[in-house]
Amino acid sequence: MKVERIFVGGWFQRTTLHLSEIYDFLKDGESPLPLDKKKLLTLRDSLSLSDIELSVEDLEYIHVTTSGGIEVKIFEDGLIVLGKDNEKDVRADITDLTSYYEEKLSPAISYIFSLGAPVPKELANIKTIYPYFLVLKNATDSEVQNLLDEFKQEKYFEIKEKTFQVYRGDKLYIVNNISEKITDIEKFIQEQIFMREFKGQLHRYLNLHRIIWERIAEVKEKGKIRGKDVGAFNTRIEEYAKTINLIDTRINQMGAYISTRESVLKNDPHMQKFLGVLQFKYETLSDTLSYVKDIWQMTSNYVDSALNLFSSIQAKSTESSVTNLTIITSMGVGATLMGLFSKSAPEFTLFGVGYFIALAVIGYSANKVMKTIAERRMYKIQDVDVAKDIT
Repeated sequence: MKVERIFVGGWFQRTTLHLSEIYDFLKDGESPLPLDKKKLLTLRDSLSLSDIELSVEDLEYIHVTTSGGIEVKIFEDGLIVLGKDNEKDVRADITDLTSYYEEKLSPAISYIFSLGAPVPKELANIKTIYPYFLVLKNATDSEVQNLLDEFKQEKYFEIKEKTFQVYRGDKLYIVNNISEKITDIEKFIQEQIFMREFKGQLHRYLNLHRIIWERIAEVKEKGKIRGKDVGAFNTRIEEYAKTINLIDTRINQMGAYISTRESVLKNDPHMQKFLGVLQFKYETLSDTLSYVKDIWQMTSNYVDSALNLFSSIQAKSTESSVTNLTIITSMGVGATLMGLFSKSAPEFTLFGVGYFIALAVIGYSANKVMKTIAERRMYKIQDVDVAKDIT
């Protein structure tokens, strides 16, 4: 058995405009944006580039070769695929590819696009688990199984065609090349990476919906909330609303990428033999995207409803605090007027100073008491009870 080539990759939606910016950076270490020029050059130098080429096939892409033998293809739709011939042992080559992506290429591209709409913080710190693709040459079933066992991967399924076979584990894909061109196998792997990353993003958005929903529902289900907690929780809901707006835009962009990739696949005569494996997956992705869109719209409505509800409670809490302050102020004014019109009004003496301090202490103490009462006051959360959907 021979491991011919190893691939890893990732995807985040981009356009041909982004591709031009990446090319300018890779070519000359430049950017049209007000970024640190020294940092741009430092990041570019870290990539150890030996050749850069802008190519056009079905999609426009940048083809990069490094001095370490790693090939990188960056497509206009945001797909990034790194490939390497198996020169060492498989684990070492996988480590080389992953390290290059995570420690060199990804930081460079992230800096290029560091201006503009931010990535929601709930997604920014997610550690992506890349699918690792191993291309074998004429391997037997037992050799494939031994390789899966070596990486402690359970075989989820296998697909056997006349010219190629696919075996999938959790983080490992094995493509057994029987008689296919390696270029066609590479295109097949590119589609697999795109699909897995696309599905992975949708899954993260679905999980984020669950987290936001539960955090709000947890407070709502208590039925009451203390006055001192209203402001902080209302601020948190506003942050959720901002996150939803950012992600909503990302989700709405995703549909175009599916249709483009599917069209390219169907119109490429060399990829017809892979249609049986890939075609149904595009339809499944489209259905999943529609489902997540509906769920996300429901989440947006839920957050807006919660924001209105807790803003109303916060307004009541504020109104109560203002009323308390008015009462204390009135007490202070009343005491002052009584002192002015009283025959026993204190003069500017030691007793008068003491009298003034006593009034101040009383006023301060009354304010603290009223504030504590307002903070501990429980406000009823009046909302429509609904049965929880299983999403």
